[in-house]
Amino acid sequence: MSAVGIPPFDPRAPRSRYLKLLEPVVRSSFGRRFGIEVAARVDPWLLRVSHGRVGAFVGAPTALLTTTGAKSGEPRSAAVLYFSDGADVILIASNFGRDWHPAWYHNLKAHPEAVMQRGGASASYVASEVSDEAERERLFGMADLLYKGYADYRERTAVVGREIPLLRLTLASARS
Repeated sequence: MSAVGIPPFDPRAPRSRYLKLLEPVVRSSFGRRFGIEVAARVDPWLLRVSHGRVGAFVGAPTALLTTTGAKSGEPRSAAVLYFSDGADVILIASNFGRDWHPAWYHNLKAHPEAVMQRGGASASYVASEVSDEAERERLFGMADLLYKGYADYRERTAVVGREIPLLRLTLASARS
């Protein structure tokens, strides 16, 4: 495991033309269904075999997150969209705007240690939930720069009373 971490991604940096063109498709009902039914199932395998270089949404900052199952204690892997805030990695537990949190969120709450892999880099992290409201607002502002669909998800989950969690992952070596 590297002490350097996965490649950083600054959501304030200009997005590629490809990602700008892809965003309306991903935000559509078809794109959301594709994300839920196909990408969420295929991406962990694609990211694993390509060493983090290929996922369903090529060009998006996607990493393979491996957690410990909250109930099973077994390793569980999921593809996650991420961005960087300084040396930390930020994850948004939006679950495509569904009414419940993703399994990886529950796993991190039970066992905050995780491994992230992207582009051949792999590192151990420790997760903590962001609870400060001003910090949540700042980070959601950054998230919206990365993918405007996060605002759609917040609207959708507010209807059912679900607040989308934000998690800050810090390199395990930095916490020693």
